[in-house]
Amino acid sequence: MNNSSSPLKLPVYLELAQITMGLVALFFILYVGQDIIVPLIFATIFAILLNPIVNFLCNHGFNRIAAIGVAIFAGFILLGGLLFFIGAQFSMFSDSLPMFKKKFTSLSAEAIDWASQTFNLSKPKIQEWIQKAKSEGLKNGSTVITKTLGTMSNLFIMVFLLPVYIFLILFYKPLLLEFIAMLFQKVKQSIVVEVLFETKTLIQSYLIGLLLEAVIIATLNSVGLLVIGVQYAILIGILGAMLNIIPYIGGLIAITIPVIMALAGDNPQSAVWVIALYLVVQFVDNNFIVPKIVASKVKVNALISIIVVLIGGALWGVAGMFLSIPITAILKVIFDRIEALKPFGFLIGDNQPDIGKIIFNFKAIHKKQKKE
Repeated sequence: MNNSSSPLKLPVYLELAQITMGLVALFFILYVGQDIIVPLIFATIFAILLNPIVNFLCNHGFNRIAAIGVAIFAGFILLGGLLFFIGAQFSMFSDSLPMFKKKFTSLSAEAIDWASQTFNLSKPKIQEWIQKAKSEGLKNGSTVITKTLGTMSNLFIMVFLLPVYIFLILFYKPLLLEFIAMLFQKVKQSIVVEVLFETKTLIQSYLIGLLLEAVIIATLNSVGLLVIGVQYAILIGILGAMLNIIPYIGGLIAITIPVIMALAGDNPQSAVWVIALYLVVQFVDNNFIVPKIVASKVKVNALISIIVVLIGGALWGVAGMFLSIPITAILKVIFDRIEALKPFGFLIGDNQPDIGKIIFNFKAIHKKQKKE
């Protein structure tokens, strides 16, 4: 019998090698092309978010180009207002920098005295360590400045490119959808429609959920810090809410800012209350706000979330951390529709099977080995 038409079955190790090489090539392309890919992904997400507004305006007599322009203008006005408010708060904060510098100098002297007495170390030795750390920091200063300037330049480029990308994606939406339809056979187009619809719904609901979460967290942080008496409580509360958007890692970074501000204030003991406040806010966020508002839209378990956030940060920095969860959720939608990839969709999801229903019965094997 002629088996030439049957597909060639590769050994498992060759299949794993192909998958590994494919992943390495994919991550290399994502890393090298981040200046092009990241703005396009952000633009696509914002375009999906603004699309209902464009449709609403078009249904009420607006020209499509005018509707897109109005939607983008309104979105950037809101974003500009938020950035203006944060900038005004930062300008007020900069006026107090000399006072905070003086306070930090006093705190560092007290810390040296405490370390000297507690650990029986000489003050000159501790100061030598501090000077060594400063000198090493200065050696790396040029690299940090270069990276910071590069990040800022990329940010400005993204700000100017985003409106153009968003406008073109919204304008050419019919062309892009037709292109996607032409890629697949008619029998599979119903699945493609489901994936596109679920992706659109997921992104819209996820971003709206994140916005609501940020408003609630900013309010809780600001009110709590005002009660404690931390300076610039509103600014710190908003920054904490913005950092909290980065899953898991952002919340840990956000707590350091108010603690430092409390230590530099008139009542350093309030740092303990700040830590308690942020622990309570994080508890409320993780157990009530996120499950009800955000996580209900994105079915990604905690283990995968942490892994993809770290991968996103390694590839694209802060932007990658923010994009990692929605991209992973979109991949889950796709995986769930393709038979061969369903196990990966199940792995990403948060549907934890009952222990009694797990296929692998390790206890039975253990008992069998004991008898032998």
